[in-house]
Amino acid sequence: MSDEDIDLSDCPEITSEMFAKAVVRRGSPATKAKTQVTLPIDSDVLEWFKSQGRGYQTQINQLLRAYMEAHQ
Repeated sequence: MSDEDIDLSDCPEITSEMFAKAVVRRGSPATKAKTQVTLPIDSDVLEWFKSQGRGYQTQINQLLRAYMEAHQ
């Protein structure tokens, strides 16, 4: 199949707003063993992460990892 044969009519156009909200995940390590914890988080912080959509827990983990690596 050539590129011209692909029907993209049902695909949404990618906008600059979509790119502005994109999360870069370069060089993220392979999935490591996770430990389930209970952690008190301010409710407004948690609601903001949840409002970002699916994967908010992964995003929180990545931010904590970036902070850890920056402070080693």
